[in-house]
Amino acid sequence: MRTRILIVEDEEALTTLLRYNLEAEGFAVDVAARGDEAELRLAEQTPDLILLDWMLPGLSGIELCRRVRARRETERLPVIMLTARGEEGDRIRGLGTGADDYIVKPFSVPELLARVRALLRRAKPAHVADLLAAGDIELDRVSHRIRRSGHEIHLGPTEFKLLEFLMQSPGRVFSREQLLDGVWGHDVYIDERTVDVHVGRLRKALNRPRQPDPIRTVRGSGYAFDETFCA
Repeated sequence: MRTRILIVEDEEALTTLLRYNLEAEGFAVDVAARGDEAELRLAEQTPDLILLDWMLPGLSGIELCRRVRARRETERLPVIMLTARGEEGDRIRGLGTGADDYIVKPFSVPELLARVRALLRRAKPAHVADLLAAGDIELDRVSHRIRRSGHEIHLGPTEFKLLEFLMQSPGRVFSREQLLDGVWGHDVYIDERTVDVHVGRLRKALNRPRQPDPIRTVRGSGYAFDETFCA
């Protein structure tokens, strides 16, 4: 599944800049301009990381961070605090509230992206690892190459994303709707049966005669990367 980042920031220009760069790096991005709005979003869906502004309308970033740490579902959720307050006392307060990292405005976007990846690498290594491997299949995110039993497999860009999405969560069954959101994105409106077409293409490319099929069909539910294939 694409790594999802929630940006909680009331400066529209900065939100646009961050969203553009994060999406260009392959992240799925949600935004909230108010602290209370972000709290409602967190109750509906937990992201993989939060970029959290200190000063927010509705509910301050500091208070939202406290509440995030107080909830069992989000107590380990990575949080990077964004703030114009660069004094040592403020940094200590932000980190003491539960933020994992703290970056002072104005900041370099490449530096922020590096911090995001470093924090995700510690918290959710499967989401940022350069190489995914299961059974005799290797997926290299950097070179966009797939190998099975040492032989290179040629996939189209959509089949590559689909395999990457499934390999990140072996054994988890995804509905067609979830696959559409995770691989194609929320803003793309296509028929759910498109998923079946691309799963068929993926299977055809991956499986030679007498090789086990790593993609499991769950009737009435969807598809999964077979966890027994990883054993």
